Amino acid sequence: MRLFRETWAPIAPTHDMEVLMRILALAILTIAAILTAQRASAQTYSPDYPVCLRADKSYDCSYTSLAQCNASASGRTAECYINPYFGNPYFASAQMPAGHRRHRRGY
Repeated sequence: MRLFRETWAPIAPTHDMEVLMRILALAILTIAAILTAQRASAQTYSPDYPVCLRADKSYDCSYTSLAQCNASASGRTAECYINPYFGNPYFASAQMPAGHRRHRRGY
């Protein structure tokens, strides 16, 4: 009585089979990388206001002064800070003295 393995000769892999296996492995790795990638979060700071309030992992950049922000933050677990992405030239010129100029640091 012959066993099943003895009746079939082993198949030697051909070049086409190797290419097909490599393409399949690459496709599986690509799909796995896409499915496990995290989504990029959008910018949380609004560049329109100079002061931001952070409370419970959320950002609210709609304050024109630290005093206004501190009034909203009082009684809550929140903090106020200067908006690092603020770019309105009106507020920038209003907060700096008249003769003050910004100079680029030398490298």
